[in-house]
Amino acid sequence: MSTNDDYESVVKTGKAEALAEFAYDRKGFLTKVQHALHVNPALVPLFVLVVSIIAFGLLLGSRFFSPFALTLILQQVQIVGIVAAAQSLVILTAGIDLSVGAIAVLSSVIMGQFTFRYGIPVEIAVICGLAFGTAIGSLNGWLVAVMKLPPFIVTLGMWQIVLAANFLYSANETIRSQDIEAGAPLLHFLGTTFEIGADETGRGGATFTFGVIAMVLIFAILAYILSQTAWGRHVYAVGDDPEAAQLSGVNVRGTLISVYAVTGFICAIAGWALIGRIGSVSPTSGQLLNIESITAVVIGGISLFGGRGSIMGPLFGALIVGVFTLGLRLAGADAQWTYLLIGALIIGAVAVDQWIRKVSA
Repeated sequence: MSTNDDYESVVKTGKAEALAEFAYDRKGFLTKVQHALHVNPALVPLFVLVVSIIAFGLLLGSRFFSPFALTLILQQVQIVGIVAAAQSLVILTAGIDLSVGAIAVLSSVIMGQFTFRYGIPVEIAVICGLAFGTAIGSLNGWLVAVMKLPPFIVTLGMWQIVLAANFLYSANETIRSQDIEAGAPLLHFLGTTFEIGADETGRGGATFTFGVIAMVLIFAILAYILSQTAWGRHVYAVGDDPEAAQLSGVNVRGTLISVYAVTGFICAIAGWALIGRIGSVSPTSGQLLNIESITAVVIGGISLFGGRGSIMGPLFGALIVGVFTLGLRLAGADAQWTYLLIGALIIGAVAVDQWIRKVSA
């Protein structure tokens, strides 16, 4: 082989090695991103939330970027946020619960009717509402875990049953805010507001409700349970591969039933908060909670295939919806732009989930 041939061979080999190294580096970068999203799946919704707050803050100034406006977002999303926390548990097990909104409304109706129709002390009525929500969730779990029925079909049917029972039991009667304030103020407890950081005139502070505090506490408790307890690890294991989880000693049936029971309990808390939010007990309230909760969960980065996601993601997802809703309203934009942007975020979130799966594969 001649000297020129040797030189060309070295050059070609060098180019090949350079290309291989570039490809390796590129693959390494994608792998790092994929790994980061696996370890911290709430990073994407958190990034979108921060960027949207900054964008609307720069666009609208103090009208948006103020303690009152930002805490108003929390008040507006508190119900959806609580229901999204419940929905997240089911979706983590690779299921879906279409009855969450109906459970929340029926629980609120039971609290109100038990108090005003039967004269039961309001404290016991609230406990009964929470118990009913838990019982309905447990029934969903039993049908899914023991009867092996598809979660979509079970909860679709339960949504219709609970919705019908709600109207039949309440006779489509609304308990007015004035009656609740006079006879059972505890029903309004989660809607009670308090201010932090207000000036001497009582303005300029951040306004919170106890419902917002309840939402934050629910997410914090679930975050701890899912990451630090055996039950939390079992939830992820069942969602990832129920057969493998069963072989590993996980009680799949018990885990699924408990997940749906906790979901029903959290939905009942949302029903209690709903009374405080709208001021009355209305059987027609909360009609969109099913779709809104699923929207928050999907935008929050929890995989619809189960087994992957952070419980904090749906909180960020709910806040993103609230930020876009309030920001566009203050900007004077048509309300349809909110649905357009939220729809784009939903598709984008699912695309990111699919991309992570392809890279990890």
